[in-house]
Amino acid sequence: MTLDLLLAFAAFAFVSSITPGPNNAMLLASGVNYGFVRTIPHMCGITIGCSVMLMATGAGLGQVFVAFPITHTVLRVVGTAYLLWLAWKIARSQPPSGNTAGTQPMTFMQAALFQWVNPKAWMMAMGALTTYLPAGSGWQSLGLMAAVLMAVNVPSIGVWAGGGVVLRQWLHNPRLVRIFNVSMALLLVLSLYPILAEVSPER
Repeated sequence: MTLDLLLAFAAFAFVSSITPGPNNAMLLASGVNYGFVRTIPHMCGITIGCSVMLMATGAGLGQVFVAFPITHTVLRVVGTAYLLWLAWKIARSQPPSGNTAGTQPMTFMQAALFQWVNPKAWMMAMGALTTYLPAGSGWQSLGLMAAVLMAVNVPSIGVWAGGGVVLRQWLHNPRLVRIFNVSMALLLVLSLYPILAEVSPER
């Protein structure tokens, strides 16, 4: 894998990681409700989950969509249902100063597993591989792409969690926090539109 191709992939990974989407909307809300430190496992789960998905897809898992198109439809249904459930949880989150016993931040494993039902993550992985991975590449190139993705993804999504912490300092009124959480839940629902509008994960 050439350096030029690797740099182009790094730029792609940066744009994919830092632009709004389900993961970043949840990180922003988590930063507001739980702070940066308690959101770190969530961030790490996203990064590792996306990297593992990239390697698994490159190893041939993405061909399942080609051989069995129904699997993509199932992914959309499961992913949409789970995102709607997450939006409902965010909308019901308690203010930071309130009782958070029933609303804990997403764990590392939950965030990592979420990527497997996140249609945007699938489209990112398949788009990256079809565009930047040379034909006939082996595990070394896949591992290199995964390492670049991790290096770019962590600071990119950290911006969203950090943004939530900054907003947290301004949202002292529990009512404002509730309004924010409901707004983030609606944003998460709206993020489904471009995902559902896609006909297939690859063209």
